[in-house]
Amino acid sequence: MMSLIIGLGVILILYILYLIFRVGSLVNIAKGKKVDVRVDSSNGINASLFIVFMLVSLGSFFWYSYTFFDDYTIPLASEHGKKIDSVFWITMGVTVVAFSIISVVMFIFLYKYQYNTQRKASYYPDNHYLELTWTIIPAIVLALLIFTGLRAWNEITSPAGADAEVIEIVGQQFAWTPRYSGVKDNQLGKYNFRLIDAVNQFGLDLSDKNSFDDFSSLELHLPKGKEILLKIRAKDVLHSVFLPHFRVKMDAVPGMPTQFKFMATKSTAEMRDEIGNQNFNYELACTEICGQGHFSMKLTVIVHELEEYEQWKKTQQPWLQLNPEYLKKVPAELQEAAMIKAGLQKDPGSTVAETDVK
Repeated sequence: MMSLIIGLGVILILYILYLIFRVGSLVNIAKGKKVDVRVDSSNGINASLFIVFMLVSLGSFFWYSYTFFDDYTIPLASEHGKKIDSVFWITMGVTVVAFSIISVVMFIFLYKYQYNTQRKASYYPDNHYLELTWTIIPAIVLALLIFTGLRAWNEITSPAGADAEVIEIVGQQFAWTPRYSGVKDNQLGKYNFRLIDAVNQFGLDLSDKNSFDDFSSLELHLPKGKEILLKIRAKDVLHSVFLPHFRVKMDAVPGMPTQFKFMATKSTAEMRDEIGNQNFNYELACTEICGQGHFSMKLTVIVHELEEYEQWKKTQQPWLQLNPEYLKKVPAELQEAAMIKAGLQKDPGSTVAETDVK
């Protein structure tokens, strides 16, 4: 209702301004003035004000950008982020230079060629050389920017190394849920969306032995200095994985798994020391407006030193261990292997004591 009132108010104001203009024209006619007079003393003032506006606005733009640069620049904490930032700043430099030149030329032309009764415009239909110049040069610059960006993108989305840490992140309204491979096989098990239910939120396919020791956590834990392959999928609507400090952004699309590989270069503790904030935490946010709860769709991210990360993984309980009732869905020939890998039964061939969860 309020939007409707505001809209009607804007329309009414515009209509009033139109009426004022019409009344002014009629008054001039009544006084015998020529309506087609195009210039008066205000013409030069307006032309000068355009130059003032150009100087003030461009000056403020560069002053603000330089003064508050650190306030809107997010510290970098990934290896590939250097290339992303490089491409970004090259693109920014090109666009800012082009914007500045166009703005200066436009306002100078407004001043220089302000209306003058003693001057007549020249008829200048076309110039093929100028048209070719302002077509070819931007095309070359844009092509270079695009190919540079594509090269960086292809490196990011290329297959990960054999020893990469594979982590799956699943988005749903309005939460992120990570899934890790267990330390016994270091391989994520298969999933099937048809198997998703209130407990099996990943849709784990328990006919795949690699899924027996997969586990989840309430936070996203990452190793420092090791390549990470982040596998991404969505269960309901379109979401978007955004890890700003790692320069990671990839959409989570229902029915179309995506992935992104990167390497964290600063642990959480190191970043806290760097920025001087011991309460700092990395964050995974959703940057796709996915519903009314979109604002709350975020997840705390913790980056460990590699040894600390491996120790953390060893303390986690497999999903099957926490939900032993799903053992009945494991094929009979894999029941024993499932119980061993999930920690529900001791491995008779192992020399390491394991917890026997009944």
